[in-house]
Amino acid sequence: MGECLQNNRYQYVGSELEIAREAKNWKAYFCNLIEQYLGNEVLEVGAGMGGTTKVLCKTNHKHWICLEPDIQLASAIQDLISRGELPNFCLVKNGTLIDLNLSDQFDSLIYIDVLEHIKDDKNEVYLAANHLKKGGYLIVLCPAHQWLFTPFDLALGHYRRYDKQTLLSIMPDNLDCQKLNYLDSVGVLASLGNRLFLKSPNPTFKQIQFWDTLMVPLSKKIDPLISYSLGKSILGIWKKINN
Repeated sequence: MGECLQNNRYQYVGSELEIAREAKNWKAYFCNLIEQYLGNEVLEVGAGMGGTTKVLCKTNHKHWICLEPDIQLASAIQDLISRGELPNFCLVKNGTLIDLNLSDQFDSLIYIDVLEHIKDDKNEVYLAANHLKKGGYLIVLCPAHQWLFTPFDLALGHYRRYDKQTLLSIMPDNLDCQKLNYLDSVGVLASLGNRLFLKSPNPTFKQIQFWDTLMVPLSKKIDPLISYSLGKSILGIWKKINN
């Protein structure tokens, strides 16, 4: 498949993508939890620089659409495809869900650290459900707990953080919750420390490296032991039960 870029005026604000690019253990952790729900036709909403795409997108998909409103980021993903760093069944579309045709239907829609950037999140997931095939999955990963909200969140353009109740409250009735877990229990300490003491709007590379190298592997072991009851991120997976 080829490119589908257009002149969209949206411009991403924040350093979250650069931070996430360095968090290799974290990406591997959450990607391992969601890859079984993907299917043949995948829409990745807010695909950014393609960092998550590179980890999740395997050879067993038919189509993978990277939907990205920032034209520069969309172009960066297209470059990855052109260089062969992403499979040639990937297609980049510059825009949002309102730029899709209703006939565009997918086995899964994924939002990886995206929903918190969208002001009207309830309308967003309503639109997302319209593009899911019956039996398809909506996959959402986002920051957890409003009490962890810091200037760092504001700097990244976050409107909010979520807990189980607030995330469930925005989901339409035709989506059935399959999984709703907190992830990265050890990382809560880092977030809480930043909120109470450091109050840094931007973490340093060394801080990210420390978290990803030491804290994430510990969380990966501890999270299942505490039944995913605590974490600085929340992962939800919903199945479409009817149209």
